[in-house]
Amino acid sequence: MLKPLGDRVILDQPEEEETTVGGIVLASNAQEKPQTANVVAVGDGRVLDNGEKVAPTVKVGDKVLFDKYAGTEVKYQDTTYLVLHEKDLVAIVD
Repeated sequence: MLKPLGDRVILDQPEEEETTVGGIVLASNAQEKPQTANVVAVGDGRVLDNGEKVAPTVKVGDKVLFDKYAGTEVKYQDTTYLVLHEKDLVAIVD
């Protein structure tokens, strides 16, 4: 598995099939990507200017909401992950 560095977080976005009210299944390129994902790996945390390390606030298994255009998509072992900084996370979904 990938191990993120610093304050980075790796997310797994489940593919969701979207169907219209009339029962038509939309193609994946016509759908808007979901902004929620599951955390699969978390870095060690952010290092402040004074050298102190701040632990991450999310943990593996959390479902999170993130900024719409945040992160970088990475393909690893036939799975696409989203890698982003913890500051790009908006909320933890309960």
